Amino acid sequence: MSLPHAILTALLEKPSSGLELTRRFDRSIGYFWSATHQQIYRELGKLEGKGLIRALPSEQPARGQKKAYEVLPAGREELARWTAASQDPKPHRDALLLRLRAAAVVGTEGLEEDLRRHRELRARQLETYREIERRDFPPGRGGAEDRLRHLVLRAGIDLETFWTQWLDHALAEFAELDVRGRQG
Repeated sequence: MSLPHAILTALLEKPSSGLELTRRFDRSIGYFWSATHQQIYRELGKLEGKGLIRALPSEQPARGQKKAYEVLPAGREELARWTAASQDPKPHRDALLLRLRAAAVVGTEGLEEDLRRHRELRARQLETYREIERRDFPPGRGGAEDRLRHLVLRAGIDLETFWTQWLDHALAEFAELDVRGRQG
């Protein structure tokens, strides 16, 4: 249900073609709501069919030319309705946590190395978010739109901070398990 709303949000920020939307998802929205090129194009067709967006008129009609889309009033109303609606948090599902639980009964072979890999990936993502924060949200910048966008970015920073700290703790536990295993 959220992909159409992510697209409506992106189009309200800036009318775009499907390709431009895909690139924008890769650089921003995709950090917290990912979508493939095909999913975006499929959803654009559905949104246009429902009368929530329209393709902008092209200056020069040409075969295969990319269409840019804008949000219609009905699309803005739908996004406002969805934004105002109450929604319960979704249960967290993480294969790494399930694998740790399974390791308790089948052994930890290969898991410590993957924990290190996850830790490196999370640390890189955290640095990416911090760089975006430094670049796009300097101190003193504080319009309502910027503050809300920064709040979303802060969620990413805080989550990646949590995960890197938790992975450090997990790796320390593995080191302790290794010491105990050698002693026992």
